[in-house]
Amino acid sequence: MQVQRVVVAYWKNNLINPIEVFSSLKNLCLAHKEFNYNTLSNYLSKRKVPYETNTVRIERKVVVSPPTENVFHNRQITPVVRKVALKKADDTGNDLDYWLSKSPRERMAAVTSIVSQSLDEGQRLDKRRILKKKIKA
Repeated sequence: MQVQRVVVAYWKNNLINPIEVFSSLKNLCLAHKEFNYNTLSNYLSKRKVPYETNTVRIERKVVVSPPTENVFHNRQITPVVRKVALKKADDTGNDLDYWLSKSPRERMAAVTSIVSQSLDEGQRLDKRRILKKKIKA
């Protein structure tokens, strides 16, 4: 039998959801940018002691029992999957309906977010081609 380990984060100040379980240290660091992967790895691998601060205690645990069959019965996030060939996936109608259901302010916020992601750091948007209009909220 192969030994499985997980990374467990005990949040000391969070009374609603005090425990988070991650399949790897990398996933924990991706979910919480404030943690440095190398620092946590040094604590949990070499010293084999938990990493602890005033707000969190992070440690590795060995999984003792196999997962149960019905683990998703109380799941809060519902997975939505639609399998279709890429050539047949015409979502223009669905996309239009989605964006028309949003307010003009939400649509502009989405456009601004997408534009800011496409710009390099320090680069500014060329505003000579932008037409400004008042938004009726």
